[in-house]
Amino acid sequence: MSGKKVRWGILSTANIGLQKVIPGIQKSAHSEVVAIASRDLGKAQAAADTLGIAKAYGSYEELFADPDIDAIYNPLPNHLHVPMTVAAAKAGKHVLCEKPMALSAADAQALRACPPDRLVLEAFMIRFHPQWARAREIVRSGELGEIRSINAVFTYFNADPANVRNQADIGGGGIMDIGCYPITAARYLFESEPLRVVSLVERDPAFGTDRLASVLADFGGGRQLSFTCSTQTVPHQRVQVFGSKGKLEVIIPFNAPADERTAITVDTGAPFDGSLARREILPAVDQYAEQAEAFALAVLGQSSLPWGIEDAIASMKVIDAIFASEKSGGWARV
Repeated sequence: MSGKKVRWGILSTANIGLQKVIPGIQKSAHSEVVAIASRDLGKAQAAADTLGIAKAYGSYEELFADPDIDAIYNPLPNHLHVPMTVAAAKAGKHVLCEKPMALSAADAQALRACPPDRLVLEAFMIRFHPQWARAREIVRSGELGEIRSINAVFTYFNADPANVRNQADIGGGGIMDIGCYPITAARYLFESEPLRVVSLVERDPAFGTDRLASVLADFGGGRQLSFTCSTQTVPHQRVQVFGSKGKLEVIIPFNAPADERTAITVDTGAPFDGSLARREILPAVDQYAEQAEAFALAVLGQSSLPWGIEDAIASMKVIDAIFASEKSGGWARV
């Protein structure tokens, strides 16, 4: 491994990588992107030229075999997350893999085949944004009283049949794509796992993917998560945390702009319109850069990561239960 920087290889020319994650990695003080691979060498070379990456490969195997690469970022379609992550880890690379980590909990359990000395992290970048750390700090402080309910909404509109999010056979659909974010947010803020879930799911008649879903999750002790996600409604996102004494709201919880400040509000519910809520402003932060820096420091042995393969499996168990509830029409154990 190079001295003070982790050398990254990028697996595919997926838009999330080109537009968000690679620029974020390039901002990380302890990271450098040295190679990108695609099954189409022309695409890899074009991306390398645009982003200033030295090497372009026409196969994933060439990327894995490059001894100058320490870590792989895997933004492939969902059905390729596990096999390519395992292959990269067995080739000696640490892996940052896009969410959701797998197609099911059973699929995710195959990640346990990764060598134990290789870091594998599911890329929930929100956990590295200071607004989320601050939200949890407020929750832990007791200012909100006993936390009883988390309510979230995450929606967008995409009816393109060619888009991977609309292809059911490779893990498309709203729950896998964006429903995983409210689940992660609740697990992060409650600091525990849900016991059971019940869901109402509506599927696109042509795609077969879930285009609208509402979920209620029981975290025990009177704590609940309720969320709605959709791939075919107007874009919107919001997270609200309700306690016995106060309410916290993360205004742009999931896609916080890299170059704009973010806000959290805290209020007691009086007046009802929130006009007297305390508004905390956090500085502009690129959450993808924060994620890359945290991962790089862990790879370099300068810090540790609180999440890994077992966390990803736990997340997939919740998604499995949501789909089980859809089929049964009732509650499903996680």
